Amino acid sequence: MTTVLIADDQPLQRFGFRMLLESQDDITVLGEASNGGEALRMTAELRPDVVLMDIRMPGMDGIEATRRIVATGERTRVLILTTFDLDEYAHAGLRAGASGFLIKDAQPEELLSGLRSVATGDAVVAPGLTRRLLDAYAHHLPTGGDSVDVSPYDPRLSALTEREREILTVIGQGWTNTEIAARLHLAESTVKTHVGRILAKTGSRDRVQAVILAYDTRLVEPS
Repeated sequence: MTTVLIADDQPLQRFGFRMLLESQDDITVLGEASNGGEALRMTAELRPDVVLMDIRMPGMDGIEATRRIVATGERTRVLILTTFDLDEYAHAGLRAGASGFLIKDAQPEELLSGLRSVATGDAVVAPGLTRRLLDAYAHHLPTGGDSVDVSPYDPRLSALTEREREILTVIGQGWTNTEIAARLHLAESTVKTHVGRILAKTGSRDRVQAVILAYDTRLVEPS
């Protein structure tokens, strides 16, 4: 059973999300918050698996609430939903530690699939934003002339096998598990095992952090 806290300042939005989520046998809504401060407090009290987080809310916004929730080190993950298809919001949300970002006009099936994916440690980004976000992040990295670790020598990668490093690279390029399995001629269950080991060995909270690691260590370069 996946437990969810809904954080949105619009009562009708919260009602709609609750109706959708509670129609599913494997999802339980633990509560609703109308701003970031409430979301932070209720997350500490209820410890949901996922917070469905709006960005624009009065008082503490969804970005700051996400940052504080993630900083606690607890197991709760954040899936950001917003009306605005703007890179700056998505980039800020993911940098704050969100495990996913979807636009509110997503189909119900997309939202449910995204929520379940985030709950199991995967990452979800609205398809139209993925490559723009990765490249936007990459262009904020130090240039080659600065003193930075490069992929062959970065200590975060030292425990990875050659195959795990290969898979981390294509994760950074935006490949899904299904695409990795097909292109590398592996069973999808094997890919999932490799991904789990990569996250554990590198200390990555989820797939989003693994993507950022791939850019940080220059396994992936911006297009």
